[in-house]
This record gives sequence, structure tokens and C-alpha cells, in this order.
Amino acid sequence: MLIRNAKPSDKSKILKFCKNTFSWGDYIKDVWDFWLKEKNLLVIEKDSPIGICHAVFFKKQGWIEGIRINPIFRRQGFASKLISSVEFKAKKKKIPTLFMLIETENFASLKMAKRLDYKIFQTWKFYSLLPKKNFSQNISFKNKIKTKQFSHFINSWRWIPLDNQTISNLVSKNQVVSSSIRGTESLAIFEDSEHFKKTLIVTLFSGSKTNTLNLLSFLQNYGFENKYKRIQILTKEVLPEFKDLEKRISFHLMKKSLS
Repeated sequence: MLIRNAKPSDKSKILKFCKNTFSWGDYIKDVWDFWLKEKNLLVIEKDSPIGICHAVFFKKQGWIEGIRINPIFRRQGFASKLISSVEFKAKKKKIPTLFMLIETENFASLKMAKRLDYKIFQTWKFYSLLPKKNFSQNISFKNKIKTKQFSHFINSWRWIPLDNQTISNLVSKNQVVSSSIRGTESLAIFEDSEHFKKTLIVTLFSGSKTNTLNLLSFLQNYGFENKYKRIQILTKEVLPEFKDLEKRISFHLMKKSLS
């Protein structure tokens, strides 16, 4: 058994067992080239590649994604070995915390993560919203937000830590919008996905039903005007009913302290 950095020649072998990971297929084919350029794309091989895992390292946290094991070799501890390899890299970089995302119904992966001392940090819901012409009101772009109020935002399905520099960049590009009525506020951070074409990724913090409906109208129209094919919304709250909004799936954000 060997764990090493991925090579371009691994792609076809990996994609062969990543076609039917989920009922709808898999996204590895869409992100492989990006992950290879970003580095920290790990392959575990036993004569030939049997699994992969990708890691992203920020200043104070690491992110683990894309754990895939050939079905023939599952339940033999290979996924755990890949995660341990990422943890080793994180410790060398003196990164204190690691996160990963697991579907709430993926009991096998949750059991493995808990066995490796990952704990449920937060639970998030994924909604899809159809871009369509719409009208919104009581919407304003924020010029600042408090880092203590919101710990992360999502881009390309990565929970990215919100620090002062990141917030400044988002605010300067008019990517933080809110609706505020009678002392309550709902807030959304939205960005063009780095890895998925024509996809708007939204992190939504729902403060009240009315404010959230205003934001959904704005986001739907923004997606329409900017010719997005899909709008993906991640939130910790249950969103109110809204035409063209569909709840898809829920995830646990898993966290492990390495210090």
C-alpha cells in the first residue's frame, strides 16, 4: 500500500470507480483538473490506484473533501489511512483544526469519522433555487459584517473561514447582501463557483421569514440576470416555502482538533 500525490495519468483509473458514487453520479470528473493544480490531491494505491482524497489548507484550518474508495476495497480502512495522511500534513503545517462534510444519512462515513475523533460541529441544509426574473425590496449590500457572528462561508462546497481579509474582499465585490426589517436581518454571501460552471453558491443566514423571502427573490433575479444555470443555497436554518426553491439534502460539518 502506498499513499502519494496524484498524477495526471491517474485520472482515467480513478474516474472508472467514481461514476456511480451517488444516485445522480459524481462530481470528481468536474473537479479533478482543478484539484490536481491545487495540489494535496492524494492517491492510495495497491498495485493500482484504489482511492483518493483532496485537502485544502487555510491559515487556521484544513478542509478534507472528495474521499473516494473503489467499491471493491471499501471497509478495509483505506479511507481512514487517507484522512490520517491529511492530518499528518496539517500537523506539519501547524494547522490546529480539520473539517469535512458528510451527508446526514451516510451512516458508514459518519461512523468512520467519529471513530477518527471527528465530531459534528454544525448541520447544514442544501437547497436549489431556479434562476428566474423576480422583484425584491428592502435589500442592501453590506459594507461590513462581524467575524464573530459568522464563522464560515461556502464556495465550491468548501466551508471557508471568515476572517477580516476575506470579509473585506467579499464586501468590496458586493457579494454580501442583507434584508433588514423591524430589527431582524437575514444575510447572504454569494460567489461564482470556482469549480462548477454557471453555478452561484450562496451561504444564507436566515433571521426572519420576511427577510429571507426578500433575499430569495433577490438571489433568484440575480441568477437570472447573470445567466446562471443553477443557484445552490447552503444554510443552517429551515427556509420558508418559496416557488422554485427545493430542499435537496442535509450535511453534518465534522470537526477535529489536532492540538
